[in-house]
Amino acid sequence: MSPALYEAGYGSTSRVYERADAQLGMTPATYGRGGAGTRIAFAVVPCALGRLLVAATVRGICRVGIGDDAPALEQGLHAEFPAATIARDDDTLRSWVAEITAHLDGRQPHLDLPVDVRATAFQRRVWEALRKIPYGSTRSYSEIARAMGNAKATRAVARACATNPVAIVVPCHRVVRADGDLGGYRWGIERKKELLAREAGEATS
Repeated sequence: MSPALYEAGYGSTSRVYERADAQLGMTPATYGRGGAGTRIAFAVVPCALGRLLVAATVRGICRVGIGDDAPALEQGLHAEFPAATIARDDDTLRSWVAEITAHLDGRQPHLDLPVDVRATAFQRRVWEALRKIPYGSTRSYSEIARAMGNAKATRAVARACATNPVAIVVPCHRVVRADGDLGGYRWGIERKKELLAREAGEATS
């Protein structure tokens, strides 16, 4: 077990997944089978930061990615769910895509979209905390850990942010280091910088 999980307060890997399947739509077993038996619709559209991929099951959004290349984003989705039935369906996802792009453009500061992701109980707590960070604000990894009641879980919080599969909907870009450094971002540090600048500008305008 990684030191980060011990810091998060878990003594065994079995505790990490405690009640996770009851709390989230996609169970660890389904995810472990590569999404077997799951139907996933996706759409890729231009956005302020490049290309935006949104993918969802019937229960909610399972992946949001940002990149420069649509085929690469699609490949990432297929790699994440190799056994799922995946098909492009712009019409089905039109409403959610519109909300996310409006959010990126500053026209809809608050997002409250359903998600269907596989997560440990700890990841879920972190992601729920991230969704409470106000638009235009940031928190440090250590602040999130303290708010969750475990000041020693800073590294585990950072790891949960790094593994967030639904960018923007779960705003992991709003978490920075305690010294103000941006830290990392799986979709590119320049995008994180741009997101924070846009949100700060919109929040104060």
